[in-house]
Order: sequence, then C-alpha cells, then structure tokens
Amino acid sequence: MNFLLQLSRLIDGLSEAVGRATIWLVLVVVVISAGNAVSRFSMNLSSNAMLEIQWYLFSAIFMFSAAYVLKKNEHIRIDVIAGRLSDKAQNWIDVFGILVFLLPMACLIAWLSWPVFMNAWNSGEMSANDGGLIRWPVRLMMPVGFALLILQAFSELIKRFAFLTGAGPNPLAKEVGYSAEQELADAIKKHHVGGEVVSFVSANHEMVDDHEPKGKAK
Repeated sequence: MNFLLQLSRLIDGLSEAVGRATIWLVLVVVVISAGNAVSRFSMNLSSNAMLEIQWYLFSAIFMFSAAYVLKKNEHIRIDVIAGRLSDKAQNWIDVFGILVFLLPMACLIAWLSWPVFMNAWNSGEMSANDGGLIRWPVRLMMPVGFALLILQAFSELIKRFAFLTGAGPNPLAKEVGYSAEQELADAIKKHHVGGEVVSFVSANHEMVDDHEPKGKAK
C-alpha cells in the first residue's frame, strides 16, 4: 500500500501541474477573444485562425483540466442519497463508479480517439475554413486528456482503498483553502497582469459568494 500511495502522489502531482498550467489558458482565451472582437468591430478585420485558436484553447482547457478537477474532488455530484451515508459508504460508491463507469468510458474514448489523431497527423488535415489551422493538435487533445483522466482515476482508487483499509485519510473530505477564483486572481497579481483582469476575477468571486446560501459549508 505504501508503494501505491507513493504512485498516487506522483499522479496527483502531475494532474496538479497540468491543471495549474491550464488555468492560464483561460486568460489567454479571454485576451484573444477580446482582441478579435475589437479588431473586427473597430477595424473590420477578422481571422479564421484567431477564431479557431479560441476553440482549440477551449478544448485544451476542458480536456486537460478533467484530471485536475477529479483530483480536487470538484466534479458535479448528485448526492441527495449518498450525502446521507457514512464516509465509508460514500467511498465504496466512488469505487464502484470509477470501476464500472469512469475507467471503461475513459479507456474506450482514449482508444477510439487515437486513430483519429493518427489519421489527422498522417494526412496533414487542415481546417476547411480559409486561413484556418492544422487539425492534428486539437485531435491529440482527446487521447492525451483522457489518458490523464485514466491515471487520476487510478490514483483516486488507490486513495479510496487506502481510506477503506485504514491506511489513509478520507479522500472525499473537502480541501480547506483558496477557491479557484482566488487562486487565479492571486496568480495574476503575482505575475503583474493588468489590474482590470484581477478586478474582474475578484468581482466574479464576490458575486458567487453573494448568491451562496448563508451558512452553507464550502
């Protein structure tokens, strides 16, 4: 179990590093989208490549953040019943869900998406739009993203079995610390990015807090 927990920590570290790097793509997408909109409406200039790179980056954010979200236990749960059960029962439900649903689905999609990437790579597939981008980078995102998700699923299994056998803490316990919005705002401040972006992120976090029911545990 000690070896498996060390392996789990390595996988968690990989997911954490990829997830934190991917966070910056949100800012990049916003800047590109705003720049493209300004150039289109003020100078009547537009580019299919600039439009498509937004789609590529949005795909990257979605695919490369999936493992990070799973590691943080921040994916959507419908736990009307499970939330009333004991910690051990909730972990057993997760073990069942990972083995029966998550891993088979992720492995199947990763396997089926690899030939699609290879076909785009070998053929040099390009966008059908004038001035569009080459397609293989976005095709590669799916097998890579699901490979990361598969690794993190194994890490989550290890942590749940460790808890169930008394060898580790409850992996379903929420981490105490900054929210995702606060982390992004702090990172932007640290790297001296425009104050307007920081204000926007902070205002968004405050708006979410204002709409949360009072007394609800975070």
